[in-house]
Amino acid sequence: MNRRGFIAGLAPGLVAVPLVAAWAQQTPRVYRIGYFGGASLASSPPFLEAFRQGLRELGWVEGRNFVIEYRSGEENAGRLSEVAAELVRHNVDVIVATSPPSIWPVKEATKTIPIVMVMGPDPVESGLVQSLAHPGGNITGLTTLSADLSVKQLELLKEIVPGVLRVAVLWNPTNPWHPTGVKRIEASARFVAATARSTGGP
Repeated sequence: MNRRGFIAGLAPGLVAVPLVAAWAQQTPRVYRIGYFGGASLASSPPFLEAFRQGLRELGWVEGRNFVIEYRSGEENAGRLSEVAAELVRHNVDVIVATSPPSIWPVKEATKTIPIVMVMGPDPVESGLVQSLAHPGGNITGLTTLSADLSVKQLELLKEIVPGVLRVAVLWNPTNPWHPTGVKRIEASARFVAATARSTGGP
């Protein structure tokens, strides 16, 4: 083979090597999202689909640039810490905590993996973050401020049924934010009762 023929045959290979390298560099990373909740996954398909839909709207394609590791406590609060630790061992890039009981186990399981809470309590009062302005740590997300809403619900109940004297409150002692909510309701009830007495109400 003469030199010209050798170079002509070699040239396509020389071009292909950088193209393959460039393609490899452009291959998108596949991120692993941990989806963690306290309830059974079978009981929350609307939430799962809304989560997937939100990612699709942002341009993410499941199986192409992200995968989801699904875990739940299956309504068993005693298993949440165990399941959270298992999820962390799978080296996920971020953990979505979908319920208040699931936030604390993942907070204890990792100090480095970002945690996004979906329905968290007051994050400052519950000790999840240092402050709203400077949260620190690895937790972010949304809060429902349920404790404040519970107080408002009691006030509305009093307006609807002015003569109400006893109100039952159902709460879960294993849920970290419920005790705070109950304390606020009790304080609000005492205030409402004192106000009613001072105005001559029932």
